[in-house]
Amino acid sequence: MRKLLFSLVFSSFWLAGLGQEYNQDSAWIRNNYYKIERSIPMRDGVKLFTAFYIPKDTTRDHPILMTRSPYSCAPYGEDKWRAYWNGYQRFYFHEGYIMVIQDVRGRWMSEGQFVDVRPFIKDKKSNADVDEASDTYDAIDWIVRHIPHNNGRVGVSGISYPGFYATMAAASGHPALKAVSPQAPVTDWFIGDDFHHNGAFFVMDAWSFYSSFGKPRPLPTTVGPAEFVYSSHDNYKWYLETGALKNLMKLTGDTIAFWKDLYQHPDLDAWWKARNARVAMTGIKPAMLVVGGLFDAEDCFGAWNLFKALRSQSPATNSHLVMGPWYHGQWASVTSPGNHLGNIRFGSNTSYHFQQDIEIPFFNFYLKGEGTDPALPAATIFFSGANAWKTFSQWPPADKQDQSIYFQPGGGLSPEAPASKNAFSEYLSDPAHPVPYTAAVHFERTREYMTDDQRFASRRPDVLSFRTPVLTEDLTLAGPVIADLNVSISTTDADFVVKLIDVFPDDFSYDKQISAMGGYEMLVHGEIMRGRFRESFGKPVPFTPGKVEKVRFALPDVAHTFKKGHRLMIQVQSSWFPLADRNPQKFVDIYTCEDSDFQKATIRLYHDSDHPSRIILPVLK
Repeated sequence: MRKLLFSLVFSSFWLAGLGQEYNQDSAWIRNNYYKIERSIPMRDGVKLFTAFYIPKDTTRDHPILMTRSPYSCAPYGEDKWRAYWNGYQRFYFHEGYIMVIQDVRGRWMSEGQFVDVRPFIKDKKSNADVDEASDTYDAIDWIVRHIPHNNGRVGVSGISYPGFYATMAAASGHPALKAVSPQAPVTDWFIGDDFHHNGAFFVMDAWSFYSSFGKPRPLPTTVGPAEFVYSSHDNYKWYLETGALKNLMKLTGDTIAFWKDLYQHPDLDAWWKARNARVAMTGIKPAMLVVGGLFDAEDCFGAWNLFKALRSQSPATNSHLVMGPWYHGQWASVTSPGNHLGNIRFGSNTSYHFQQDIEIPFFNFYLKGEGTDPALPAATIFFSGANAWKTFSQWPPADKQDQSIYFQPGGGLSPEAPASKNAFSEYLSDPAHPVPYTAAVHFERTREYMTDDQRFASRRPDVLSFRTPVLTEDLTLAGPVIADLNVSISTTDADFVVKLIDVFPDDFSYDKQISAMGGYEMLVHGEIMRGRFRESFGKPVPFTPGKVEKVRFALPDVAHTFKKGHRLMIQVQSSWFPLADRNPQKFVDIYTCEDSDFQKATIRLYHDSDHPSRIILPVLK
């Protein structure tokens, strides 16, 4: 109790001190900056609303740091200021940056029609061919010609959806654009970001976002859309009772365009391929700093895979990747310093380190010509478990080795292939009682689920758990984990969820006087695969009931050390609800099927000499 009281008192003093610092920065920024608002014409005549915070200092020229966002550059009015002083962006004001934020085409006070993840047009033939890259080009071109005392060097950054616009900025080709930082960038909404993972629909995030964000805005406005009002505080209960996806569609009618698009494109077709941001990553000129979180529940895929696309498609580009132990956007927080997530501790204030030692020096060098060349390595990666930063000349690391561990009868994992015949583990997957993604009862999806204790799932009969013996030495993984499963099902479709878990020793504790975590089953990473896409994301095929078939897919990249004395666990299940929508386990169009189409399925995971199922681990030596 005394430790808890001390912690509360310390937090109160720290927050009070932080508040005082913010007040001082607020006064300083207002005394040394002024704000203007302009509508910038694009090549097709559409005007984009843009807010500028400009230094009063006219004795020198200033660099420009820009964010383009669908989330509003509010508050509107030159006498109303965005509270930059409450975040680490205040340091850019002290560095003398011209700070720019723009409403993207069709959002808030900008003219035009909004298009979600607007496709990149490589060969533009006329001024009517506009995309986010051309809009960024035109905006930069206007800014460097019209905003006084700029030094002609521009940087663009953004987190999440604004990270997509940063990616598109990099493809603009404007000569004044010198440095770009896409952070947790929306990159591929079918394979791994936000709303789909390997074709499985992440219904909870999609609905909570589009039920408000997706509402039409026919004319420029400063008023945001109304939030959807839910009838429950229990997401598991609400989504289960709402039922099939067609019932969610009834709640929106025809008002939300992209929601209809999601339903009309259930497979990876040309429409989705055009919305893969990686197609624009050729011939990129500015220095690139791609940033993401190991435990980002929204756009973890985007950061890893945008960087890989840059390295393969634009090898001459000065590209860098930074991945820390963060939830979505935590690296930009000043109140959540990145020293823990949920129950897991990381040993240092990783967010502050990123802000002060990586991002700000990166932009200062390329936009101000100040400081020494940051000479960042290709990849700067935090390894959870070991709680240490490591640097690499490429990612995945050149010296990682793929090693298989095989599922064994009796729930074991071993580097030796199983020798027995006709061996399998079996469970009954019931869509009426799907496996929850967390033990907690709440409505909004938590960010902490990414490191949650999985013992609640281990105790379910429809979850298979396999574990190694106690590790006699540290095991470090660096790169994508591959699930290579041999399965059979009693129906014609099913999903497969594979979770990589760090099992702590029974006597483990960070601080025995504060909290014991003996036996904790930490989720390191999990991923889902919609079984119908096991051969092709573009041409789904049904399962043949009772036939042994291969399901192979990748989990997002991992950077984690399983410490000596821990165990590595793999869990396999067929639902992850309501994180992902329920598979009816019948080969039908899931977006339009009936509640009556949902059926139970018997799932078998084979682990015998003829059908050895395995996990391929990227082991760092």
